[in-house]
Amino acid sequence: MPYCYEYPRPAVATDIVLIAHQKLETNVLLIKRKNNPYKGMWAFPGGFMDMNEFLIDTARRELYEETGIKINELIFFGIYDDPNRDPRGRTIGIVYYALLNKTIPTQSGDDALQAQWFSIDNLPPLAFDHPKIWQDIQHKILTHI
Repeated sequence: MPYCYEYPRPAVATDIVLIAHQKLETNVLLIKRKNNPYKGMWAFPGGFMDMNEFLIDTARRELYEETGIKINELIFFGIYDDPNRDPRGRTIGIVYYALLNKTIPTQSGDDALQAQWFSIDNLPPLAFDHPKIWQDIQHKILTHI
C-alpha cells in the first residue's frame, strides 16, 4: 500500500538490551555495526520497523537477525525520541529488555559484524543515544538485581 502524506513522518526503530546476570557477574549483549552510521562501533541490537509489524515483533526479528538469539519475553523499557538520536533522519526508538540467568551463544548476522557479551564494568563506547539508554537501564533495572 503506497503512503502519501502532506507532512514528513519519522522512522520507528527498536533497540534490545539483553542482560545476563549470574552469580557475581553481569553482562550485556552488544553488536558491532557493519554499516554507517557508526560503522565499527558497538550498539544494542535493533533496527527499523517494517510497515506490517507490531513493535514487539520488530524487536524479536532484529534481535534474531543480528545475534541469532530468539527471546519471546521482551519487556518494554522506554521511548527515546531525541530528534538527533540517528544521523540518518528523525527516528523514534522503542527499547525492550530481558534479564537472563546466563549468557546465550551468539551468531552475528544481517548488519552486525559481531555480537558479543561484555561485562557491564567494561563496556566499549556506544553508538547513537545508547549511552543514555544504558544509563537509564542501570538506574532503573540494574539497581534492583
